[in-house]
Amino acid sequence: MGGQKFAVLLCADDSDYVKKMYGGYYGVFVRMLKEEGESWDVYRVAKGDFPTDDQIGDYDGFVITGSCNDAHGNDLWISKLLILLKKLDAMNKKVLGICFGHQILGRALGGKIGRARSGWDIGITQVQLYPSKMFTSLNMPASLSVIECHRDEVWVLPPEAEVLAWSDRTGVEMFRYGDHIMGIQGHPEYTKDILSHLIDRLFNRELIEESLAEEAKSKLEKKEPDREAWQKLCTSFLKGRL
Repeated sequence: MGGQKFAVLLCADDSDYVKKMYGGYYGVFVRMLKEEGESWDVYRVAKGDFPTDDQIGDYDGFVITGSCNDAHGNDLWISKLLILLKKLDAMNKKVLGICFGHQILGRALGGKIGRARSGWDIGITQVQLYPSKMFTSLNMPASLSVIECHRDEVWVLPPEAEVLAWSDRTGVEMFRYGDHIMGIQGHPEYTKDILSHLIDRLFNRELIEESLAEEAKSKLEKKEPDREAWQKLCTSFLKGRL
């Protein structure tokens, strides 16, 4: 599928660590998703950098990243992002939303989002997959482990959306809307070192307690995320192979 063009809609500030090690979160996504012959751009939407209507048509697909902001907030850039996502839906563009991106897609399409009823979910979570032709075609197992770091969730799915996965803590770990939009609550793009540094960031910003930070870090040693399976799933969806 060479020659395709994609854009990352960056909703987070790059940490110094991720900037140094991966070239920012844009670099993290490109490492996971880019294949030979493709071109990838970045729009720092959290800083007000959005593609124009003319530019939107040039892209085959978009990826919406995680964020420290609340997807249920009403910051100006979030309001602009909601408008953009509705346009992408109307144009039938491929859109993959990760964490905040998953939640903001749920909101843009008519669902309800808010604080997770079970509080923060930080660590490596086992996600159960519902039966789906999409998973069968990729020979996916019945469950996958994924890195999580969120305190918000999709409460109610948009009309006509399909739940693809759930976990003990989160009812909507993954959803699909039509053939062109998919949201994943976890972080298939993260490595364990990225999460470890993010835990430190959250603690230093007093967003999580020290006990939660220590517990999350200790659990990281005991499990591995299924990164290759998630990579296959995300690239296959984004590039129209499903």
